[in-house]
Amino acid sequence: MIARVRAGEPEAYAELVRAHTAVALRAAVAFGAGADAEDVVQSAFLKAYQALGRFRDGAAFRPWLLRIVANETRNTVRSAGRLRALAGREALMLGPEPLIPESADPAVAAVAGERRGLLLAALGELSEEQRQVVTYRYLLEMDEAETAEALGCPRGTVKSRLKRALTKLEQLIGGRSTEGGEERE
Repeated sequence: MIARVRAGEPEAYAELVRAHTAVALRAAVAFGAGADAEDVVQSAFLKAYQALGRFRDGAAFRPWLLRIVANETRNTVRSAGRLRALAGREALMLGPEPLIPESADPAVAAVAGERRGLLLAALGELSEEQRQVVTYRYLLEMDEAETAEALGCPRGTVKSRLKRALTKLEQLIGGRSTEGGEERE
């Protein structure tokens, strides 16, 4: 596909954009772009197109693109001076589905909402490196190799960062779920 884009086929790049827009939007939101997510993704696709000459033949496009999206998101958030990471991650996790599906038990939905809130608050307390590795690996459903490529680090680094991040999340969420004297399930 990349070879077709480099050969000047506009439809080939349009196919790449269509195939990766949803994950790019999720990544932008997860990294804190909030309401600017669509602008960030559009800018990232433009930068990716302009940088295709530097794209390594045989490399995976998705991790490369998501790295551009993450960098563009970081730049947008910094230049705007707004920190909306928590709200952005909440929007990502809520997705397009209703908060309480029609078939769900309201009590089950309330517990799920509370757990989601605990997770989002805990994610907000992780370092940027830890939050990125958890986001790539679990929220964007990338495997270790893709995560390593997107972060520009070895797989071993992904594993160690992920282990530290999950340990910290467990401590943070465990401490919050026992507040108030009784443990919640």
